[in-house]
Amino acid sequence: MKPRIAIPLPTSRDLAYNQRSWPHYAAAIANSGGKPIAVDLTLSATQINALAATCDGVLLPGSPADVDPALYGADRDPATAPADPAREAADCLLLDHASKFAKPILGICYGIQSLNVWRGGSLIQDLTPLPVNHEAGSKVAIAHSALIATDSLLASLLTPGEAPESNGFLRLPINTSHHQSVAAPGDGLRIVARCPDDGVIEAVELDPDDPVFHVEHSPSHPQFLLGVQWHPERSYDISAASRALFHRLVSEAQPFADARRTPQLHTPEPHTP
Repeated sequence: MKPRIAIPLPTSRDLAYNQRSWPHYAAAIANSGGKPIAVDLTLSATQINALAATCDGVLLPGSPADVDPALYGADRDPATAPADPAREAADCLLLDHASKFAKPILGICYGIQSLNVWRGGSLIQDLTPLPVNHEAGSKVAIAHSALIATDSLLASLLTPGEAPESNGFLRLPINTSHHQSVAAPGDGLRIVARCPDDGVIEAVELDPDDPVFHVEHSPSHPQFLLGVQWHPERSYDISAASRALFHRLVSEAQPFADARRTPQLHTPEPHTP
């Protein structure tokens, strides 16, 4: 009865990168009680849709690519990495499916950027030069902190010991490994975390006060949709907040797993002599 969580391979171009990074996301899901399902980027749209129908939630991982600026109406900055059309297409299909059925979604690093653009938002194409080294990388366990809005879903997942209150926000230590970030949040999304040193957006989630939310979702049971700019899969073993993100994704997916595995009643066709 474990929920199946669809995780696209990070990139269509670098097998070594996939072999290094995808298992960390898969392990975080497995250790949180879910079943990670790899989405091969060579699959057709029909195959990805069919696979999505067998899954109960979506996790969008990081990637060495950058989202194509044309998708949010911008000219390409020289610092922007080449786009990965296969990854973009897979993300869109998975997001379309999850949104249609209100299945839970968690976006990480590139994943939050892909999620934001899918909802009509835009990105900052290059953060340098800024006072914070957002490209610190996987070898730096804690690069800076994020200030989390106390009334957010994200804040509800944190503990005072790891994210103490600071001037009306919760201050969470995070890692960092990116050079782009959310600029304008997409439809129905709200900013719930920023880097205190330069204002870079570190997390977005569904905004229950936005009209888009009320069109798409029942206020009594909102869809779990959260994007974070850092890499909780890298800090799973040392951070309760990181574990909480994956645990919540899996727990939100559980009802879909239960429903998918419940045999449907079938009314026999009338017998004609």
